Amino acid sequence: MIMTEYSNTTRFALACNDSSKLIEPIQSRCAIVRFTKLPDEEMLKRLKTVIEAEKMEFTPDGFEAIIFTAEGDMRYALNNLQATHAGFGIINKDNVFKVCDQPHPELMENVIKKCLETKFQQACDEIDIVFNEGYNIVDLINTLTRVMQNMDQFRSEELRLNYLKEASIIKMRTLEGNNSHL
Repeated sequence: MIMTEYSNTTRFALACNDSSKLIEPIQSRCAIVRFTKLPDEEMLKRLKTVIEAEKMEFTPDGFEAIIFTAEGDMRYALNNLQATHAGFGIINKDNVFKVCDQPHPELMENVIKKCLETKFQQACDEIDIVFNEGYNIVDLINTLTRVMQNMDQFRSEELRLNYLKEASIIKMRTLEGNNSHL
């Protein structure tokens, strides 16, 4: 194997999101270093540096969208930034969500608000709109969960946790193969 043969003179650096997907012989020859998610403030500082250096056109809501979609992963944030700039020229919220192909958090927030107001049919109508745009259920649940974690409209933390519990059950069932619209 190349890694073993040249280990005296060469160092290899592998970057991946899930080290468990590397085969065991490679894992055994590597020192696995795990990084935590970056705080939003750190990501914002770095994104501003890049945008200024590259003289990109942006709006403040574009920063928020990049940070939201990246979930603490700076590589993902920079890739999204570059792709949005290349595709649209301006970094704004709508363009970022188009490039990242994630359901818009504001739409998902509207769904949750309708649920909290006990307007179930309206909530279903809202989710149908998002679902009909072609997003898969896992993307919907991931965005829904992240929005719920940051919303202030919940009457109590217990209610928020109950909503998050139900969302996690839906995600688990979806990952097991249940893709019904219901």
